[in-house]
Amino acid sequence: MEQTRRGFLGAVGAAAAATAGCMAPASDPGGTQRFERAYESVSGAVARVRTYTDAGGGQGSAFRVDGGHLVTNEHVIAAANRVSVQYADGAWRDAEVVGADPYSDLAVLRAESPPPGPELPLREDLPNVGAEVLVVGAPFGLDGSATAGIVSGRNRTIPAPNDFSVPDVVQVDAPLNPGNSGGPIVDLDGNAVAVATARVPGADNLGFGVSSRLARRVVPRLVEAGSYDHAYMGVGVAGVDPAIAAANDLPEARGVYVVSVVDGGPADGTLRGSTGEATVEGMPVPTGGDTIVGLDGVGIATRADLSRHLALETSPGDDLEARVLRDGSEETVSFALDERPAPN
Repeated sequence: MEQTRRGFLGAVGAAAAATAGCMAPASDPGGTQRFERAYESVSGAVARVRTYTDAGGGQGSAFRVDGGHLVTNEHVIAAANRVSVQYADGAWRDAEVVGADPYSDLAVLRAESPPPGPELPLREDLPNVGAEVLVVGAPFGLDGSATAGIVSGRNRTIPAPNDFSVPDVVQVDAPLNPGNSGGPIVDLDGNAVAVATARVPGADNLGFGVSSRLARRVVPRLVEAGSYDHAYMGVGVAGVDPAIAAANDLPEARGVYVVSVVDGGPADGTLRGSTGEATVEGMPVPTGGDTIVGLDGVGIATRADLSRHLALETSPGDDLEARVLRDGSEETVSFALDERPAPN
């Protein structure tokens, strides 16, 4: 698509835990005005973003979370020489990039002399699949636009630099268009549940947002330090499918298979990568590697589970305890996590 911690956490800590849209407000028993009410409560916190680059420029959206701080996408401002934002009062203001993190596709802006207005709390949990949501932003530069839909999925992953992925992504069917990037996806109580980040070209009703849970970890650090350090295992992995399970004599197609271990990386000497190859139904399949089935006492069934645990529950320097299947038996190993390498 297009282009102090205490204070912040105090604001986001007010996020409501209830899933919005399940019941109509008592004052609106028919629920006919639920989207209008949600829009009125959040629209004043949403801003239009314009960037200026050597190649011309781009546009996106952002929303206020803490005084003069605005959340947007890293890809919106990545190549910008200058950034300006337009609040609901219609005036354009210059903004500086306070911090950016390509691995979560999040960035924080600070505008000069922002007008008074509401802030959007980042919700602590995520709404269930089927919960109604509203996307507010500036698609194609049309500021103050809204689209409605539902949460279509949770715990998705989308690509990030260096073959990593953005975990814990929220999938929605509300239309996203160029210019929505960086704007909020909100529940009907006015809490941000995700930061709109991607749509799939050619696909209908398929959009994604960086979850509020990940944003709650990343954004305060961007405000404080300008960057965010992600935990790093130093392994190449694949989800266990029936072919991998058959080739490695696993009891079921479940877990995360270690294909390779980075030399000198955190897991080097502790986890075992693939040492051979077998052919299953005419396809080459790695063999001899560990299969991760648990981390820190939490079951790991998929690559998305592994990525989410690392992103939401760990930090560089933490000791990670991994439960693995190795040579037909289960073992528990541990090693210290490191910091993910900088993007190329």
